[in-house]
Amino acid sequence: MVLSDRKKCCRSYWINDCGTFKCGEISEKNCQDHSAWKFWHKRRYIVATLAFFGFFNIYCLRVNLSIAIVAMTQDRFETLENGTKVSLGPEFDWNNELQGYILSSFFYGYITTQLLGGYLAAKFGGKVIFGSGVAVTAALTLVTPWLASAHVYLLLAVRIVEGIFEGVTYPCIHAVWARWAPPLERSKLATIAFSGSYAGTVFAMPTCAYLANTFGWPSIFYFSGALGLIWYALWTVLVASSPEEDKRISKEELDYIVNSLKETTFSKNLDIPWKKILTSSAVWAIVISHFSENWGFYTLLTQLPKYLKDIHGYDLGKSGFLSGFPYLVMAIMMQFAGQWADWLRSKGILTTTQVRKIFNCSGFLAQTIFMMGAAFWSDKIGTVFCLTLAVGLGAFAWAGFSVNHLDVAPQYASVIMGIGNTIATLPGIISPILSGYIVSKPPRIMEWQTVFYISAGIYMFGAIVYGFFASGELQNWATTKDNMTKVDEEKEKHAMENKTFISDDEGL
Repeated sequence: MVLSDRKKCCRSYWINDCGTFKCGEISEKNCQDHSAWKFWHKRRYIVATLAFFGFFNIYCLRVNLSIAIVAMTQDRFETLENGTKVSLGPEFDWNNELQGYILSSFFYGYITTQLLGGYLAAKFGGKVIFGSGVAVTAALTLVTPWLASAHVYLLLAVRIVEGIFEGVTYPCIHAVWARWAPPLERSKLATIAFSGSYAGTVFAMPTCAYLANTFGWPSIFYFSGALGLIWYALWTVLVASSPEEDKRISKEELDYIVNSLKETTFSKNLDIPWKKILTSSAVWAIVISHFSENWGFYTLLTQLPKYLKDIHGYDLGKSGFLSGFPYLVMAIMMQFAGQWADWLRSKGILTTTQVRKIFNCSGFLAQTIFMMGAAFWSDKIGTVFCLTLAVGLGAFAWAGFSVNHLDVAPQYASVIMGIGNTIATLPGIISPILSGYIVSKPPRIMEWQTVFYISAGIYMFGAIVYGFFASGELQNWATTKDNMTKVDEEKEKHAMENKTFISDDEGL
């Protein structure tokens, strides 16, 4: 292989994050087999695709109540034989405060299992726990209409239990990526999966609105529950816990993934350095950014349909479509953000730390600006435009903090995600309740502006903290002594051969 071909091949084979590449074990054929456009030949992209649909279902199951509750509490009318319309009142006469508690009840359970899910995933892998979390939530969703009709407290209870089981899902996916994602593909693989959350939101809002108008609000829960169980069957059959356990993976891809992750140790007896994790400024930068992003996200996720209906007079169908549109923009932009972040790193244009900070902080600053724009711009088209960009530009932040766990401590990434998502769940509990108290009945535009001001301020706070304290480097406490010795011996062996490694200047 000529030097130019060798350099080209080396760019797809990453051994560590310090600019060192190992090329000798990959043939020109293998390099071609890993062409980016042949994603269906790569098992790690099959995992990413199914993880995408997993998060798609997670958010269909989560957001369905935001649409259903509008249909459940709106006035009903009956047309008499003489053509007179008679008001029957709402099927469920819940005030704004009670609706806030109902919408936030999911997160009371969701917050309790983040750490447990991360811990179990670090010990045993994420596949089974991730799939089970979605499956149980889907099954409970199927019985939600009956429970809601029986008593509001039963609705609150089932949403709390759904949150308990869905709470393990986000931490578990980082345990999957710790085994499946080569370091230079972390951003793109993770953002492919996470974008399913927003695609699911886009799909769920107009679809649930259509189902409610056409078949009645119970059909929302029957449809989303059945969809989740179908996904679980596919996930169980098609995805393995690790590349080594995948019977369909090629030898070339297996060698590529395993060798690229030589610095990472996986063990059921893994000793988790809790104190060092909890006192790490890099970890807290991730956690605070996650909290900041989720505050704006959950505020709009639970309140946007209501805002569009109350302030701008959109009916349920139109508000469902417009509420989902910002998440369509985010799902699309997230793909570009992930690809761009990995491209900047693989080309050596920016370091991992620089990529994470630039993407995260620019996303938050843009969200701050457009959230403030939504507060000041009273025109209905202008408001939707600003809110769309306030959500959509958050895709850049997800290419920052959401992947950062794998940079600083890949073998503990699910645990760190569990810590972060525990704290980042608080907005899902607090924001709907706070919004319910701020927005009176009948609602006024000034009250909704206050809701947007709060979100903008929290975005800005997240940008400042992440800009000062984030890191893209593997932390000293995240690598075991035995594993470091093994990596050092490997480097020394290839350095003596004087042909295997290509320096950063030569290779890039």
